[in-house]
Order: sequence, then structure tokens, then C-alpha cells
Amino acid sequence: YGGMGLDFSYNIAVAEELGNIRCGGIPMAIGVQAGMTTPALTRFGSDELKKQFLVPTIAGDLVACLGISEAGAGSDVANIKTTAVKKGDEYVINGGKMWTTSGCQADWMCLLANTSEGPPHRNKSLICLPMNLPGIHVAKKIDKLGMRSSDTAQIFFEDVRVPSKNLIGEEGKGFTYQMLQFQEERLWGVATVLTQLETVIQETIDYTRQRKVFDQSVLHNQAVHFHLAELATEVELLRSLLYRTVALYVEGNDVTKFASMAKLKAGRLAREVTDSCLQFWGGMGFTSEVLVSRFYRDLRLMSIGGGTDETMLSIICKYMETLPTK
Repeated sequence: YGGMGLDFSYNIAVAEELGNIRCGGIPMAIGVQAGMTTPALTRFGSDELKKQFLVPTIAGDLVACLGISEAGAGSDVANIKTTAVKKGDEYVINGGKMWTTSGCQADWMCLLANTSEGPPHRNKSLICLPMNLPGIHVAKKIDKLGMRSSDTAQIFFEDVRVPSKNLIGEEGKGFTYQMLQFQEERLWGVATVLTQLETVIQETIDYTRQRKVFDQSVLHNQAVHFHLAELATEVELLRSLLYRTVALYVEGNDVTKFASMAKLKAGRLAREVTDSCLQFWGGMGFTSEVLVSRFYRDLRLMSIGGGTDETMLSIICKYMETLPTK
């Protein structure tokens, strides 16, 4: 379908390189396109759907977005209210989506909606939804603390009709498909953050080495260079967890627990690194002229988007409860 046929480890290599871009919004937008809207379509979509949506998305001719979160259902995916009721050979969609990355410019959406009245984990389906259909209203571009180069939309659906053949895989399997898709999304986010945190630490070292306070460089203070050494060590530990998780994933293992651990650690470490480094920049760190202040805002999303820290902890706990006790 136009891809290179490589395994997921290559996605992670690309994500790490994209982390060299000096903002969070662009790597995130590319990640949505490459690793958040398309995995389920790639795995479970019909050949016809892949030709219509996947081929031009891989080629870069179409922009895709992911319609999961709602105003009352962020990390709680099972609680979404958007419905897709089957009528004849169409689904009629009503509801809305919130915090949709690339939603203002997207050509199609990978939409999660309730397609039956059954249990919340078995009544959802994923649908390829063209964004130019009547009844789709992009309400606004959301003004955000960070990731300001990325458009984030609030979208409403009013009696939107889409062919039933646009269903990805089987009806009622959407929640399961989305959970699988989330693992790649979370690992992509971890990989981009790694490079960004390394950059922040290195630029802080360079700045504190030349910045003088009381006739000596800020870096000369043991508290400063010891703390930077600890942060660099934490980044390397996160990298090891990421690589182990990716290796297991490529071998076909369920990595939900390890991916959740990596996502949790990445979010917390992003907050610690950017906050500590901004402090070492002093007043300069509080300006918009330096990278650390931008990453301080952009990377704060890591603990919220794609599942909050608290959601990751809940997932980890559930997997720990399945471990055999001695």
C-alpha cells in the first residue's frame, strides 16, 4: 500500500529522529498520521478501505485525524457517547469529538463510535469517516498551553451518513482495535520525548557553563551538575525500557504493561527535566526566546494525552494483579 514493509522498530527510529525538531507539535502531528490513525486500518481494514484511505495517507496526500476523546470521555474511552446507527447500507453518526489533533485540516477521521447498545467494551466500532461529509462541523481550533503549532479541534456530528463499508474490521471490535493502536501511539510519544529531553539537558549544560553568578559559572555548583547528571541517567533508563518494550512488541508479545510504564515514566520525566532545567536558566528560562520554555509547555502534554499518568498506573496495577503470587 506504499509503505516500506518494515517492522515497528523503524517507526521508533523515525520518532527519535523527529525529536530533533525544536517543538513538540510537528512530531506529534506526524505521529498521529503514521502511528495513531492508521494501525487499525492496516491490520483489520478491507482492501478497498486501504486503497481509499491508507494509500493516500501513506503518500502524504491525505491528512488523517483520530476521533476518540470527547468532552466527557478523555482517557475513559469506554464512556464515549458518539453513536453510529446502522440504517440500510449506511451508518448515521451523531455526537462530537474533542482534542482532535489535526482536526481542522484533516481529510478523514478514524472514528470510534457506539454502534450498538451492548456492553461498553463490545459495542464500539472504528469507521473511516471522510471529513467533507454534510453534518460534520469543526466548531473551533482550541487555544492550548503548549503544542501551539499543532491544530487541535472540537468537532460535532449531526446526522452524518457514511457507507457501512467504511467500517474497519468487525462491528463491535472497535474498543479492542483502539487499545492495540494506543500501544504504538504511546511508544511513539516516548521515543520523541527521549531526544527532546536530551536536547534540553545539553543546552542547559552549555548555558550554565557560560552563565556567571557570583563570579563563577552556574554549572560549577555541585548541586547543578549533579542534578543534571541524574536527569541524564533517568533519560537513559527510559531509553532502555523503550527498546526492551519495542523488541518484545516486534516479536509479537503483548506489551501493554511495559508500554504503560514507559508512557508513565516519560510523562513524569518530561515534567522533571523541563522544570529543573528551566530553573537553571533563571530569568532567561521564563522567556519565549529559549527552547527550554517551549518544551516546558509542549511536553507537559505527555502526562495527559494518549492516556493520563493515572490511567497508566491503573493499567499497570491490573497487569500486576495477574502475576502469580508465591
